[in-house]
Amino acid sequence: MNENAYVHGYSEREAERLGDQARTLTELLHHDTRYPAQSRVLEAGCGTGAQTVILAKNSPTAEITSIDISPESVRRAEERARAEGIGNVTFQAADLFNLPFTPASFDHAFVCFVLEHLPDPGRAITVLKTLVKPGGTITVIEGDHGSAYFHPDSEAARRAIRCLVDLQKEARGNALIGRELYPLLVSAGFSGVQVSPRMVYVDASRPDLVEGFTKQTFTAMVGGVREEAIKKSMMTPTEWEQGVRDLYRTCEPDGVFCYTFFKGTGRVPE
Repeated sequence: MNENAYVHGYSEREAERLGDQARTLTELLHHDTRYPAQSRVLEAGCGTGAQTVILAKNSPTAEITSIDISPESVRRAEERARAEGIGNVTFQAADLFNLPFTPASFDHAFVCFVLEHLPDPGRAITVLKTLVKPGGTITVIEGDHGSAYFHPDSEAARRAIRCLVDLQKEARGNALIGRELYPLLVSAGFSGVQVSPRMVYVDASRPDLVEGFTKQTFTAMVGGVREEAIKKSMMTPTEWEQGVRDLYRTCEPDGVFCYTFFKGTGRVPE
């Protein structure tokens, strides 16, 4: 995976957004992921460690190895883990497609918000499968920007979201990959594949989600591609500002915002 393929960039603000996202979605996405004591877990694409700390806290006696292609992200992840008092994670800068591990050296693999940025997600899953012991598992979590809908509806907001989808496609990623998890895992040869939708529903009765998800996670993510979208004439500055303004409009007392994540699991055949 090329670092440049990460359409959201590596800014301090993006690191904050990832942290907001992880904290807001902890229960929804991670409540049913627990690993046994002494089991070896490979987290591929840990980024700045936002998901890592949740993974480690949920399975404090597991031995987690977290890798990312960006040395700077790995440094930040290590700092985050130390600040949280986490001691069961080893961090390493490494390319997912050229990992320094022997086959079947892990009991489980975990991937969260990574496949969407890869030009060949199927190959990535296959690589991870070779590193997991027979009987071991993989867990994959991805979003799907095509699942976003909201009230009041807005053509400008939908166009702004589409800019992010198209820019990610130009970077050889896939912002709609959530809907593809089942066929990807089956094609890679995992058995017992199950995929569950995890919908985030936000209205004014859930102020934590209004702030943590609609504003700080999703709209911040869309807003992050403003310069590139305008530079490539996908929208005019006026149209873009209207689209983002309409996304914030869904945070008002009469607004509603919905988005679906997908969590897939599979087992390596014995």
